Amino acid sequence: MPQNGHVARHVLPIPDRAYSGPVAYDAQDPDAAVAPIAPLRPPSGAPNVLIVLLDDVGFGAGSVFGGPCAMPTAERLAADGLRYTRFHTTALCSPTRQALLTGRNHHSVGMGGITEIATAAPGYSSIRPNTAAPLAETLKLNGYSTAQFGKCHEVPVWETSPLGPFDAWPTGGGGFEYFYGFIGGEAHQYHPAIYEGTVPVEPATTPDEGYHFMADMTDKAIGWVRRQKALMPDKPFFAYFAPGATHAPHHVPREWADRYRGRFDQGWDALREETLARQKALGVVPADAELTRRHDEIPAWSEMPEELKPVLARQMEVYAGFLEYTDHHVGRLVDALRDLEVLDDTLVFYVVGDNGASAEGTLNGTFNEMINFNGAAALETPEFMLERLDAFGGPDSYNHYSVGWAHAMDTPYQWTKQVASHFGGTRNGTIVHWPAAIRARGEIRAQFHHVIDIAPTILEAAGIPEPTSVHGVAQKPIEGTSMAYSYDDAAAPDRHVTQYFEMFGNRGIYHRGWTAVTRHKTPWILVGEQAPTFDDDVWELYDTTADWTQARDLSAEQPERLHELQRLWLIEATRYGVLPLDDRVAERIRPEVAGRPTLIKGSSQLLFGGMGRLSESSVLSIKNRSHSVTAEVVVPDGGASGVIIAQGGSIGGWSLYAKDGRPRYCYNLLGIERFYVDGERELPPGRHQVRMELAYDGGGLGKGGTVTLYLDGDRIGEGRVDATAAMIFSADDTCDVGRESGALVTPDYGARDNAFTGEVVWVQLDVGDDDPDHFVTAEERIKVAMAQQ
Repeated sequence: MPQNGHVARHVLPIPDRAYSGPVAYDAQDPDAAVAPIAPLRPPSGAPNVLIVLLDDVGFGAGSVFGGPCAMPTAERLAADGLRYTRFHTTALCSPTRQALLTGRNHHSVGMGGITEIATAAPGYSSIRPNTAAPLAETLKLNGYSTAQFGKCHEVPVWETSPLGPFDAWPTGGGGFEYFYGFIGGEAHQYHPAIYEGTVPVEPATTPDEGYHFMADMTDKAIGWVRRQKALMPDKPFFAYFAPGATHAPHHVPREWADRYRGRFDQGWDALREETLARQKALGVVPADAELTRRHDEIPAWSEMPEELKPVLARQMEVYAGFLEYTDHHVGRLVDALRDLEVLDDTLVFYVVGDNGASAEGTLNGTFNEMINFNGAAALETPEFMLERLDAFGGPDSYNHYSVGWAHAMDTPYQWTKQVASHFGGTRNGTIVHWPAAIRARGEIRAQFHHVIDIAPTILEAAGIPEPTSVHGVAQKPIEGTSMAYSYDDAAAPDRHVTQYFEMFGNRGIYHRGWTAVTRHKTPWILVGEQAPTFDDDVWELYDTTADWTQARDLSAEQPERLHELQRLWLIEATRYGVLPLDDRVAERIRPEVAGRPTLIKGSSQLLFGGMGRLSESSVLSIKNRSHSVTAEVVVPDGGASGVIIAQGGSIGGWSLYAKDGRPRYCYNLLGIERFYVDGERELPPGRHQVRMELAYDGGGLGKGGTVTLYLDGDRIGEGRVDATAAMIFSADDTCDVGRESGALVTPDYGARDNAFTGEVVWVQLDVGDDDPDHFVTAEERIKVAMAQQ
């Protein structure tokens, strides 16, 4: 191994050098002496690095940038560091994260959308090319310790099962030596589906005992940093701390939400004005910054039904408490670094949001966002939500606030998350803290920057060159620009002078202070929006050197400049793999349409006892068609109880289980109503076959059906399920065989340990189309089995 002082680091792993000194016969011969083994370390002076990336937090949310939600930790770091007020993301979570972790634009690394809607097109495949090694891998191969905590939404959906492959997982090919978190877009904060490395693990406590994932992941991060400094004090670390907060569901202990009781009764229009006043006082926007207009698609507070306003206010109270609670736990991690006396020599990036605030909660907000995702938002009437007012933010909710609050959290800018054309979707305040190297304290930086700039900034701080080859693969250049030039020079000219934006056809271009933008789609309209053709989109033009907030459209006054910027957008889009544009959403959910692989093919799937943590993309879809669930179980002498198989959770799903010795089926319709069908005979000791058949009514999506239960081929029960979920059970609850983890489909199990008392040998899922007879019946299956025996 070469000595660290003279290491060539462009090729990774750093090639070993063969020993070229004298060779002695006897180890005691003086000529046999060789230099001691030198462990790999980064260049001298390389700092520890901590990236904190929050989720779905708009520019105008946190107090550190003038918002109404207290963020004392962020304020503390900003007072001793720098606030970047023109820092930008991609307008969506997976793309921002892949861009941050590679230093390349999101389409360049295959992440033109979230992983769940990946297509075969290179810019949208969700596959990171091996020519763009992750930052964590580069740092690890240069001698850093690396760890990730929280959300990982960069794994292709067909690789998210417990069997991998793990090339895109944090500890597989992501460059992290340790991972504790969840794989996917969001998590139930009280019942998360956690992985440690690639191994599924369960929380050690329950919500009743005070469990919350934000506290849990912070405990794990603090423990890891302490171990790292105890065992490798001379080795710097790279920690990526990415909470699922404040992405929906907005889960927070009630006392934190109650801190904001009555603070939002004035509504979102007044709140925007209050926030802008605070922002001007802080200096995070200029004194002449204009409040952009509220778009016609977003109702005024005065237009909302009076009976709904208490619910709306509570939605925002819960969100504010969630953000403050999140910042509190970030503070625990920061305090741990201080106690270890390494905080000043840790380069901290506190990125307050991976995109703008989320407007995916509908105009009225939602108690369970899966209701909207299944096209049933009309069920959530004011009366429905008022009945559940006290449960918002608790373990039984899966809540999201209304569009009006999302817009207010993006003050003073236009639009929200997903809308990459406007700053409301892409501008996220960011704090940089590194007292050991940055002389400036408590200052504001207004240079234009983008999330792809973090990776080159860290490499420059560590004295590590951008690699030209990683694991034998030539690397394409990093596309970001280091921010280090601006640390101690507030007047330094911008170095990141051009940046394209695109998401769902919403697109924009920034170039030397000018922006040309066009909004193509509305984020809260999931289906049915009649978007124009791309050529018919209306473009706007803004001079952000004089109009900070994009409030005054100059397209009619300067059509030639607009045309130049539109052409520049097309050049940049071609350069970075944006084309062909793709504004489909619902269609891209279907793998066969999108052109991405799928784990499950055909109309049947066999599972075995003990299998679990299976995401919806890992399980045969039973929605909108007739289906059967057949299980072979071994019942002990004491009788049967517990879960045979369950999918989903408290917000929607189904379970086949034994209760009081008898088979029972529960269909949980979006957390609104549970339908039960009971078996009339007990399961006797021994090996038996339990079967559930649902004969779908047909006639469209989300219809009901008739459920029949069988024991060893004999009909033992029948009942109705009046309606079903059309699209999705849950974004994070999974399917388990022999027990149910996470938020439970039904509380009917009656015990914390809901494992089946005997043995679940296997379970087979079979589906047909919307023909109720288009699957093998129980009687036919028994005849086949008997014939085979």
